Amino acid sequence: MRKIYLGVLALYLGILSSHAQIGKTVVKDTSNYESRRLKIDEINFVSAYYHQDGNNSAVTGGIGTEKLTDFANTFDLQLSKYSASGKKHTFLFELGIDHYTSASSDKIDPNTISSASMSDNRIYPSLNWTVSNEKTGNAFGITGSYSHEFDYQSVGGGVNLTRVSKNKNTQFDFKAQVFLDKWKVILPVELRPPGYGSGSDREDHSPVDHKPRNSYSTSFSISQVIDTKLQALFIVEPSWQHGLLATKYQRDYFTDGSERVENLPGDRYKLPVAVRFNYFPGDHFIIRTFYRYYLDNWGIRAHTAEIEVPVKLTAFVSVSPFYRYNNQTGTRYFAPYGQHNPADNYYTSDYDLSTLHSNFIGANLRLAPPKGVFGWQHLNTLELRYGHYMRSTGLNSNIITLAMKFK
Repeated sequence: MRKIYLGVLALYLGILSSHAQIGKTVVKDTSNYESRRLKIDEINFVSAYYHQDGNNSAVTGGIGTEKLTDFANTFDLQLSKYSASGKKHTFLFELGIDHYTSASSDKIDPNTISSASMSDNRIYPSLNWTVSNEKTGNAFGITGSYSHEFDYQSVGGGVNLTRVSKNKNTQFDFKAQVFLDKWKVILPVELRPPGYGSGSDREDHSPVDHKPRNSYSTSFSISQVIDTKLQALFIVEPSWQHGLLATKYQRDYFTDGSERVENLPGDRYKLPVAVRFNYFPGDHFIIRTFYRYYLDNWGIRAHTAEIEVPVKLTAFVSVSPFYRYNNQTGTRYFAPYGQHNPADNYYTSDYDLSTLHSNFIGANLRLAPPKGVFGWQHLNTLELRYGHYMRSTGLNSNIITLAMKFK
């Protein structure tokens, strides 16, 4: 039931992966059974607190509070072993647990003291198995995942493939994922037909509809070492969603005074294209730049530009200020409160889909001393990151993240 800006959260939940260096295990002899035992490579823990506020809630037709808090925690455990043929088998188990409160979702039924949708927990485990050849750099893996929340559950699967050139300067990566979702069709209280339930198993056992929403995505990327100071990455990520894509507990209001639940097409094609450059002018800092162009068949077009400059203060301490700008042309189905045409087939007042621009600014502090953080040898890296998000629609948010890596 959340309206969390996943592009913002993803920046945080991936900060460990941007710095991670997976140590190679030395294989003494493929005939030695000891060298093929399963061992722990690293353990990562990421905890983030997110708070937002605004006055364009889609639940109440584009007006009203957007206040929301989310406490997200992710734990992952990476293990590896070598087969008799010398190939490395890596197993990555990840468990995410989020708890959120949403004032806007509580307006689905404003007559209740507190609806079941005001706060909830999300649990999402996943497991990846990758087989790699450390001599060539080539790898192949498969992933399985599951996610559960108050109003939906999701089962996912995927494959990943890596191919590296002989000179190690070019790398091609391919990923394909599918998520099969099923979620409750919860309606605003005043628009429920007779006998239709609230969707709360704890308070109301009347029936509600359940609809599928399936997502299929692919990712193609090529990274290239241009010279000793410059690296480039090109990414194309086409995807397709099918099923109930409208959020039926979100209201829309029309110029004739009528009210309906949100209605959007049952298919959505997305095509993000991105490029990243990392420039190493010296030993003490890096310039990381990123640009992405996005389009979909709902008419949304967006440009995103980002720069991050990690600066090494000492041999083991670095700080990375960053800034991101986004400019979006909204979908043709969007209109503000009370401005929808009654003759329209599709309509939404969700400002996430409107024309807007946003700024996101912050910094990351990273500690990685050779004897461990605070003298604890196994605590390899500690990172603390803060960001402030400002959107032209009036929405503002803050997020602070703590990340720890144990080796």
